[in-house]
Amino acid sequence: MKWVLRSAEPSDVEAIAELRATVMRPDLERLGRFDEHRVRQRLRDSFSPQHTSVIVADGAFAGCVTVRPAEDGRWLEHFYLVPSLQGRGLGSAVLRTLLKRSDADGMAVRLNVLQGSAARRLYERHGFTVEAQDPIDVSMVRRPGGGAVGT
Repeated sequence: MKWVLRSAEPSDVEAIAELRATVMRPDLERLGRFDEHRVRQRLRDSFSPQHTSVIVADGAFAGCVTVRPAEDGRWLEHFYLVPSLQGRGLGSAVLRTLLKRSDADGMAVRLNVLQGSAARRLYERHGFTVEAQDPIDVSMVRRPGGGAVGT
């Protein structure tokens, strides 16, 4: 599958909000936290086109990812793939690209993932470790050179 990252535009917000609702629904329902309006509105409220990339695979919208600068490194947020493309290596390929950039800049990368989410295994395979957790969220960090980028 051929893929590219393109800079997000303000007009991408609704497609991304809809993808977020679709992707997060099963985990949020399992945790008793799904709200049809809130899941979309939280994305709209935090949408940052200047830090967001749209993932285009074989010419079609395939997902998105936000990498926001932070005082102590970078935050990886809103990393969503169209469900039919999950489990096919696209998420790993995108993550490898982003982590290579962070490693080259000597930056740690932090993220939050929902408890019980399958995405946690993806992050662990790429060198993320648990920093803290509560009943809903797992906070993870990957230090520069933290492993699994070159595969």
